Amino acid sequence: MNFIIKIVCLAAILVAPAFAAETATAKYPWESSSLSLESGVLWEIGTGTPFPYRLIETQFSWKSAEIFGRVFEDGSRIILRHRFTLVGAIIQQGPESHYIALSASPSIEWWNAAGTWSLYGGSGGGFGLVNAQGIKGGQGQDFTLNWLMRGGIEHVLSNHQRISAGIMYQHMSNGGQTKPNPGIDALGFMIGYTWTQ
Repeated sequence: MNFIIKIVCLAAILVAPAFAAETATAKYPWESSSLSLESGVLWEIGTGTPFPYRLIETQFSWKSAEIFGRVFEDGSRIILRHRFTLVGAIIQQGPESHYIALSASPSIEWWNAAGTWSLYGGSGGGFGLVNAQGIKGGQGQDFTLNWLMRGGIEHVLSNHQRISAGIMYQHMSNGGQTKPNPGIDALGFMIGYTWTQ
């Protein structure tokens, strides 16, 4: 657990300059970068493993300000941002007990004209470490690759705070580096809190 705390602190230090470089007068949520903390539960839905995996997952993410966007006639807009995430999961109902990973994905967001709520989505991937136990049906090795899809709704509480709720699908395996390679295919929900400078 001490290791996870150190990684989160390091990530916060690395993204601090991005916050400092932005103006404090950002009027809309897409005009500045943000940090978010999301937690939820994902359940095994695949057929590659006999274990009914359940992941209690927490994600610490940095999202850039808008890098590309289009404004529609009604004033709403669709935007694209960068999203980098540190993933930590407690694994239940499987031989492994924890997972830590890094992932990256675009965040595609549709915002209403007032900038008070959005629909979001994204898909991406990365790599991580799980404590493989060498049990048949479990993960074949510690090193894993991950791939995810996510979508949901975000609501603005104030100029610097937002809450979100959504669904997420996540695949984790070692890319065929061991035989067998059962992997985990999990689907569930995430709730989150986002803050900006």
